[in-house]
Amino acid sequence: MARYTGPSCRLCRRQNMELFLKGERCYTDKCAIKRRNYPPGQHGQGRAKVSDYGVQLREKQKVRRIYGILEKQFRTYFDKADRMKGVTGENLLILLERRLDNLVYRLGFASSRIEARQLVKHGHFLLNGRKVNIPSMLIKAGDVIELKEKSRKIARINDSLDGVVRRGIPQWLELEKDAFKGVLKSLPVREDITMPIQEQLIVELYSK
Repeated sequence: MARYTGPSCRLCRRQNMELFLKGERCYTDKCAIKRRNYPPGQHGQGRAKVSDYGVQLREKQKVRRIYGILEKQFRTYFDKADRMKGVTGENLLILLERRLDNLVYRLGFASSRIEARQLVKHGHFLLNGRKVNIPSMLIKAGDVIELKEKSRKIARINDSLDGVVRRGIPQWLELEKDAFKGVLKSLPVREDITMPIQEQLIVELYSK
C-alpha cells in the first residue's frame, strides 16, 4: 500500500500548524513548529500571496496529511461522502474518523495515526473478536476494538495508553484501559471533531 515516507515535520511547517504526526515529540520543545515556525524551503520566510484556489488546496492537503491518506483514496472518500445523505463536508470528516487506524489512535493505543496504522497492519488488534489488519476499514457503532492478548506487553502501546489523559478520548468512544478494549459508542457528529478544519473549502475545490 502506497504511503508518504518523507519527513513528517516538514508537513506541519508547510501547513503552519501542528498536525501531531510524530506522537509524543509533538508535545515537546523538539516540535518543528515551535523551533521554526515558517514554511520549509529556500523561500519559506517570504510572504507569498495565496489565491482562493491555493487556500482550498491547502485545506485539502491539511486534512489528507492529518489522516495520512494519499490523493486517490481521499478522492474516493469524498465521492462516497457526496453520495451520502446530509452535508458532504461533514460526511467526509465522519468517514475519516471511522477508519480503524484513526480509532486505534483516538483510543490511545498509539501516539500517532502513523503508528496506529503500523500496529493494525501487523495484526495486533481484534475487531469484534476477529483478527483484522486493514487500517482503512470503516468501523460501525457498537463495534469493539481489542488489543490481542500477546500484544498487551508491548512497551510503546502501554506508554501511549499511559499518556492518553493528555490527549483525551472523544465522548463518542469508550476505553476500558485495563481490558485493552475500546468501543465506538456512536458515530461522531461534526461538533465532535474539534480540529481546525474548514471542510467547505474542500467541497468547493472538488466542485470546480
